[in-house]
Amino acid sequence: MQTAVTKRGQTVIPAAIRKRYRITGGVHLAWLDDGETIRVVPVPVDSVSALRGRGRSKKMVEHLLMERRADLLREEKP
Repeated sequence: MQTAVTKRGQTVIPAAIRKRYRITGGVHLAWLDDGETIRVVPVPVDSVSALRGRGRSKKMVEHLLMERRADLLREEKP
């Protein structure tokens, strides 16, 4: 899907995406820029409850170390 950005920096969220992720008026969106891509993520009203249970992975430490290595490689690029 593709949308345009107005002169004022505004854009429209396609209806299919709004319905799928239940984005309605008043919902806040977080814009995440990793230097290569931009992601737009709906922010839950109760962010603590939304994160509950996310850290239960047995391989969380390995995943975090792998991500940190990838970050270091990106930082080293000229």
